[in-house]
Amino acid sequence: MALGLGALGWRPRDFWSATPREFAAALGRRAGPEPLTRAAFARLLAAHPDPP
Repeated sequence: MALGLGALGWRPRDFWSATPREFAAALGRRAGPEPLTRAAFARLLAAHPDPP
């Protein structure tokens, strides 16, 4: 709340109606982990192949 109302200067109604994703974006933070790249996916497939 201190960040939303204080640092961002949002009105209470704006703070309470914002989603966690919107709040994180306003703070300049990512809301989730980085997406899986093709190279990382290929490494996972190689490390954990499906059984025959």
